[in-house]
Amino acid sequence: MPFRRTRDLGTRTLVLGRVAPLAALVWSVCTQAHADSPPVPDPTTRWGLDVYGGAIFSVGSRSSPLNYTIVPLIPTLRSGAVMRRPLGSGDLVVRTRFSLLIEPIVQGPETHYIGLAAAPSIEWWNAARTYSTFFSIGGGFGWMDSRGPAVPGGQGQDFNFNWFMHGGVSVQVTDRVNASLGLYFQHISNGGMNSVNPGIDALGPMLGVGWRF
Repeated sequence: MPFRRTRDLGTRTLVLGRVAPLAALVWSVCTQAHADSPPVPDPTTRWGLDVYGGAIFSVGSRSSPLNYTIVPLIPTLRSGAVMRRPLGSGDLVVRTRFSLLIEPIVQGPETHYIGLAAAPSIEWWNAARTYSTFFSIGGGFGWMDSRGPAVPGGQGQDFNFNWFMHGGVSVQVTDRVNASLGLYFQHISNGGMNSVNPGIDALGPMLGVGWRF
C-alpha cells in the first residue's frame, strides 16, 4: 500500500509537472493575443450615418384639419461626442445630428416635403456600450408642393420650416452597426409668412439602422 500511494503521488506529480507548463503557455498565448488585438472603438467617439424610416400621422387639433400621413426617410449624420458626463452606471453623451428629410406625403393634398434639419442628440450609454437611449429636439427648413390656396386645410406656400422631436432606444448589433426603435414628432408650417398657414403636426414610429466609421 505505501508503494501504491507513492506511485500515485509520483504519477500526479508527473502529470502536474507536464500540465502546469502547458497551461502556463496557453494562458500566456491567450493573454498576448488579447493584448495584441486592437481595442473595440467606443461608438460615442465615432461619426456615424443613421437612416431612419417610418410613418407619421396627423395628431392634435392645432394644425390642419386634414388627415395627413407621411412616410419619412431620414438619412442622418451624427458626430462624435462633443460633451460627456458620468451618469449612473453609464455616461450622458451629447452629439450633433444633421438630417436630410425625404418625406412622401401619401395622404394629404401635397405629395412631398424635402428639407434639412439639425439638432443636438442627447444620449445615455451603458458602460459596456451595448445600448443607448436617445432624445433629439431641433428643426430646419424645406420645400413642398403646397396646395393651400386651392384645397382648404392645405399648406399656404412651398417654403416651410420644420421642428421635430425624436426619442428611442438604440442597440449595438456589432461594433460598427446599430439598430434603433423610437417615436418621431414633426411640425411643419410657414411660420406666418403666408396668411394660409394651417401647419402639420404628425407623430409615429420610426425604425433606424446606423453605421459607425
